[in-house]
Amino acid sequence: MADLVERHVPDAVAIEESFVGVDARTALSVGQARGAVMVACARAGVECVEYSPTRVKQSVCGYGRAEKAQVAKMVRAILGLTEAPASSHAADALAVAICHALAPPLLRMAQ
Repeated sequence: MADLVERHVPDAVAIEESFVGVDARTALSVGQARGAVMVACARAGVECVEYSPTRVKQSVCGYGRAEKAQVAKMVRAILGLTEAPASSHAADALAVAICHALAPPLLRMAQ
């Protein structure tokens, strides 16, 4: 993560808050990965903000309980892509980036 942050020098990094499902092992792995992202950002002095899944879906689809297919469809439309993102993970990552880009400046500062 530190290499990626150093190589790409982002202005900010936006991540989605964790959804803890039934599988504790997966939740732990996701938590560790998120922690690595946050530490890499903090060490590089890069802003790292989190958005809830509901806020991301609201920003991209206009409805906080949108289905994954709806999110992918709206990401495609907003970004003018010829095809939907290759996976739901890619669509989610792009949706988080769109959410951050569209967030009002004061909301971004309050994160």
